[in-house]
Amino acid sequence: MNFVFYAFVILVFFSIILLIEAAYLWWQSKHSSEAKRVESRIRTMSAGGHGNDNAVSILKQRELSTSPLLTRLLLWVPRIQTVDRWLVQSGLDWSVGKLVAYTVLPPLVVWLAGSVIYVPPLPLLAAIVIAGMFAPFKVNRSKKKRMKQIEEQLPEAADMIGRSLRAGHSFSTALGMVGDEMPEPIGSEFRTTFDQINFGVSLNDALGGLANRIPISDLRYFVIAVLIQRESGGNLAEILGNISQIIRSRLALLGKVRVLSSEGRLSAWVLGILPFAVAFLISILNPGFLRVLYTDPTGIKMVGAALVMMVFGVIWMRKIIRIHV
Repeated sequence: MNFVFYAFVILVFFSIILLIEAAYLWWQSKHSSEAKRVESRIRTMSAGGHGNDNAVSILKQRELSTSPLLTRLLLWVPRIQTVDRWLVQSGLDWSVGKLVAYTVLPPLVVWLAGSVIYVPPLPLLAAIVIAGMFAPFKVNRSKKKRMKQIEEQLPEAADMIGRSLRAGHSFSTALGMVGDEMPEPIGSEFRTTFDQINFGVSLNDALGGLANRIPISDLRYFVIAVLIQRESGGNLAEILGNISQIIRSRLALLGKVRVLSSEGRLSAWVLGILPFAVAFLISILNPGFLRVLYTDPTGIKMVGAALVMMVFGVIWMRKIIRIHV
């Protein structure tokens, strides 16, 4: 009697497990994200299916955010595509949503930490501003570094295209060779242009997209020279050789200018950071010493006048040390 009862319990136990497993497999095959994606592809590709209302594109589309709700909110922001293009030019794998998170969350964390641990208002405000500017500063710095690398690699890329043309290759094939053999970041940009041409995009549009992704004057001269040569004819290999020589000469002159203006740039950084650093240290060592600057009306006016003069001084020094070549 006990043996039959125990066998019945064991069979019920395994039956429940198999039932749960069957329910799980049914849910995965019908309602999981992978099943929905496969079903959508089959419905789109089938002859009788209609798919989505939008046209199916073979080009990779960048998402503004991984969250659909945040994406819909960001689409209401004016010129949001400019911010997305800025992120693409920086070379970072950030979306606009990630940039917003990295810009908003650190100031909130600093504010909460300053609320728990007492920090004077002026240093706390400065820390919040610095935390909020860290992500845009990183993106801008990455963009400048990447654009500088592409500018330095461009003469070698132009020479490689010229050698490929002299060897008898077509211009699009030469772009593919640059994309395969040149290092990052210029290799990926030319590879993208080559893939666009293979996908059916016209050469003019592909080169225009390359110039939009890389806002460098030398690259625009390169694109303009290629487009003019396609209209009027001429020796494109010789033209690209002359362009690469001009770019190298300009970069050499620009390097000399940077060396001669390095002292002025260092002075500008020191004069711009020194007042804030000294005020921060004084606020930590003697919190009541600078309290009159933000409690007394005259002190507030003095701080405002000092900030305005500093802004004009920084702009003036920037105009002096920035020499365009």
